[in-house]
This record gives sequence, C-alpha cells and structure tokens, in this order.
Amino acid sequence: MIEFSTPAIVPADPEANVADLLVERVRATPDRPIFAVPDGDGWRDITAAEFERQVIALAKGFVAAGIQPGEKIGFLAKTTYDWTLVDFALFYAGAIMVPVYETSSPSQIQWILSDSGAVSLIVETAAHHESYQSVAEELPLVRAVWRMDEGLIAKLSADGAAIEDAEIERRRGLANGSDIATIIYTSGSTGRPRGCVLTHSNFVELSRNADEALSEVLHSPGASTVLFITTAHVFARFMSILYIHAGVKTGHEPNTKNLVKTLGSFQPTLLLAVPRVFEKVYNSAEQKTESEGKGKIFRAAAKTAIEHSRRLQEGEKIGLGLKLRFALFDKLVYGKLRALMGGRVTHAVSGSAPLGARLGHFFHSLGITILEGYGLTETTAPATVNRPRLSKVGTVGSTLPGVGIRIDDDGEIQVKGINVFREYWQNPEATAAAFDGEWFRTGDLGTFDADGYLSITGRKKEIIVTAGGKNVAPAALEDPIRANPIVGQVVVVGDQKPFISALVTLDPEMLPAWLATHGESPDLTLEQAAKNGTVRAEVQRAIDEANTRVSRAESIRKFVILGTEWTEATGHLTPKLSIKRSEIMKDFAHEIEDLYAAKDATTNLSVAG
Repeated sequence: MIEFSTPAIVPADPEANVADLLVERVRATPDRPIFAVPDGDGWRDITAAEFERQVIALAKGFVAAGIQPGEKIGFLAKTTYDWTLVDFALFYAGAIMVPVYETSSPSQIQWILSDSGAVSLIVETAAHHESYQSVAEELPLVRAVWRMDEGLIAKLSADGAAIEDAEIERRRGLANGSDIATIIYTSGSTGRPRGCVLTHSNFVELSRNADEALSEVLHSPGASTVLFITTAHVFARFMSILYIHAGVKTGHEPNTKNLVKTLGSFQPTLLLAVPRVFEKVYNSAEQKTESEGKGKIFRAAAKTAIEHSRRLQEGEKIGLGLKLRFALFDKLVYGKLRALMGGRVTHAVSGSAPLGARLGHFFHSLGITILEGYGLTETTAPATVNRPRLSKVGTVGSTLPGVGIRIDDDGEIQVKGINVFREYWQNPEATAAAFDGEWFRTGDLGTFDADGYLSITGRKKEIIVTAGGKNVAPAALEDPIRANPIVGQVVVVGDQKPFISALVTLDPEMLPAWLATHGESPDLTLEQAAKNGTVRAEVQRAIDEANTRVSRAESIRKFVILGTEWTEATGHLTPKLSIKRSEIMKDFAHEIEDLYAAKDATTNLSVAG
C-alpha cells in the first residue's frame, strides 16, 4: 500500500466557521473589491465591506421570515453574484443550505428536499417554481417557497430592517467547526443521490491551507476570476468560498454562450473549469481556422506548443528550430487564443474529470498553466492539485496540506484529512461502507509517481471484464476519443463480451462547421450525420488513435454512432457533464446487443490496435 501525506500548514481552529472567513476578509481589506457585477457594458465592483453589509441585511430578512438556526433551506438557482450572497446570508443566519441543481427534475427536487428535511425553498424562476409545485404535496415540511425573480433579496432585506445586528452576530457565531455547513447531494451518476454532510471545518481548514498552497495564483496582483460552472456543485462552491478568504475578485456568467464576451470585458487572471470547457476552446479554434483555410497552420501550431511544453517539463533542450517555430506561432495563433480568454489569464484550475496531457501541454505553451486537481463531493472538492511551480502535466498533482492519500492493493484511491466529509446524511450503512477506519474509499483507481504526483486511471466499479478475462479501464479509451472535435460523448462497453465496443454521440455545436470544411452539408441532422461516411471515417480515425494506447485485447473492435445527444436533460449526464453510465447502458441496451449480434458484420469495424 502506497501513501503520501502533506501536513497542514495552518494550525486548526476548531471553533471557526465559514462566516468567520468573510469577517476576517472585511477586517483585513474592507475596501478591496471581492466581487464585480454586470453594469451596462462593464462591471461594478463590490467591496468586502459592502458585500458583508448586503449579507447581514439579507440574513436579517431570513430571521424575520422565521428561519431558525440549524434549519435546512433548499436553494435552486443559476451561478450569479446573488447565489453567493444567499449562501453567506444563510451562514450568518445560522441556517444550513441544501443546494439543488437548477436543471434538476421534479423527482430529484422532491428527493433532495424530503431526504434533507428542508423547511424552505428558494428558487430563481417561474419554471423552477413550477417544478417544485408538481411535487409540493409530497413535501409537507416545506413551509415557505421564495422566488428570486420576484425581488426576493430586496424584499427580505427590507423586511429584516428591525432585526438587531446583535442577533445576526449571535447566530453567526453559533456553529463551530464540527457542525454542518451544508448538505450537498452527489450528482447521481450511479443510483439515487446521497447527501454529503460537509462541516464548517471542512471548508475553513481546506480554504486556509489551499490558500497557502496556491498563494502564487490567489495573491498575484489584481487576481480575479469569472465563475461560470454551477455553484451548486462542490467544486465551484468551495472555490467561491476560497476566493472570499483570499480576496480574489469574482464575476459570474451563468450563460456559457456569453462566456467569450464576458471574459473579454472582465479580463480575469484565473479560470475554474471542467476539461470539457478546455476541449471546446481548442476544438472551436481548430474549426474556425479550418473554415478560414488555415487548419494546417493551427495543427502545426498545436503540435509545436505540445512539443515545446513537453520538453520544458522533461528538462530537455529546446533547439533553435523549435524556438523559432514557437515564436512564429505565438504571433499567429497563441496570442489570439489568449486574447479570446481576456488576455490576462495565467492559470486555470481544472477538475471533475481527467484533462489529458495534450490539452495540458497545449495551454501551458499559451502561457496558461492548468492546475489539474482531483477530488469528490465527499472531499469538499480538492484532495490533490498541481502547484504553479510544481506542476506535472498529465497528473492531478500532489496532496494538499492537511490531506493524505493512499492506494490500496486493488489500486483504489483512499483519502483522509481536513477535507473528508462527516457522513452521508441519514445513511449510516452507506457511511460505514465508504470508510476503512479514517480513510474514505473513493472508488477511483490511481497511481503515484516517485514524487507523489497522482494519476487517475479509472473507476473501480467501471472496470470492464471481457469474456476472455481482460480488465479494461474505459477512461483510457474514452478520454482521447472525446477530445475529437465532432465527438460529443463516448461510452466503452464489453463487460462479459468477447471484445470491446463503443457507443458514440456527436457534438451538435462543432458538427456543422466540421461538415462544411469536409465537403459535406452543414445542415445534416444528428441522425443523418451518424450514417454519413465522412463522419464515420473521422470517428473511426479517433477510435483507431485511442486504440494505439492500449493492448489489442483492450482495443475497441466495433462502434456505433448514435443519432441523438446525451445531455443532462435526457438523463444521461450529470450537472458537471459526467456520463451516467448505468442509465446509458439501460437506455441503449438494444444498440449494445446489436454490436455483438452479427459476428460477421464489418460496418463500423475498427481495425487498428
């Protein structure tokens, strides 16, 4: 059993709670802008002191509305400034937020609110309210439902004017480190979501130690960021709290279609994203240059960038030829991509899925170091992360201060430390099964290098065992295939089957431009494109490339392109865009059986690997 642990840098404070982090920020830099909100074509800064004034006013409104300390409040809304305002107002009022993804179905809303025992619900829109209403009869504990689009924040802030400051200060200090800060329900990629109980110490100790570990990024002059991934997820939720602690100015963009415009006007220094976002940036740039007849230039630039970064990381000599090519492409390609992201981004934090060395090296050569990390809801997000000057592309970094990781004899990653959750809410059986003593069993598989840098190799429960007894980790094949511009998602199958196959969906955003530059009609539907010979050949190429990374016994022999999308709305992706493998296997069982039915069929047959 291999173990790497990093001692905490900051002494533990068992009495501290999340609200203390804002109090400390206001005390240290009351006039520092820690948020900016849209204002016409620009942004209006909100200082630490002003944010706390708004937090206290809203907290008074919750108190006036009858919210009691320790009560649980459901919250269903997009990623905006108001999300974090509500979050901290509930902390100051002594309440416990239970976030709900804004895309959740009525049945998911019903389960989360009933299982958590929520007594109130805050929603953002009429559509959210309608989803709640359809299951309201099954939620007798919910006594109040508020809509943000009806002026909720202003109304509650006004209604609470008579509440004394002393009452808010009393409530703010009630919770100590071991108390519940929030209950976040897992995204449900396998089975019914379970409520992860995260304590105040989980957030406080992890924020204070992560701040030290990432000080070069968080405390750079003018450090700022735009949050666009959902704050209902632990990744963005933790980072939003960390940003307040560190004093990083934060803007928000709930609509990713506006992201390029927002990045251009806000000009952040730091980004937080999932790998699919970086894939989209890369693929969009490739398709744009292809449509302009400059695809060959982009591909050469990408190859040069990756080679340049790899040589730097490995400490290899960079010859004059590579230096000259890099300088040329910096003017022709890299500079334009940097400008697309606002022109000031120097670092990005990536999590929730493997990024891949190709993208990591590519963005590194753009001057953007992607600090890939690893964690789960149960670990309050990060357990490991690459550091600015101690980064290895292709890994998820080393343990954060206060965190230990070991890999058992089966290859499973286990975590202990300041970030590990307390329990699954009202589920002692699941809690007991999730721990080996103080070590949390993640269900993920990984390996360490000699320096303690972790690489994720797959999910323990997702390992496929073929009829021939070969163990196959789907991620090793799926990740490189998914990097192809026209591929939306891919699921590798073959458990107890004679060979490995794959289900593939197409990316409806990237497909039209790709078709146009490859001599096909850009108006093809997904169903038509799935049968198109040129499209099939491109998917074949992506699969054959992935097959070169594995043994023949592990390679994909057959595949089918589906004429449909997998989305959160169809029930096949989680809110963080992870595939729900069990749902896909169930809903596409017929297509899977067809892959193995005709033994002599050669359609969509992969011959590489």
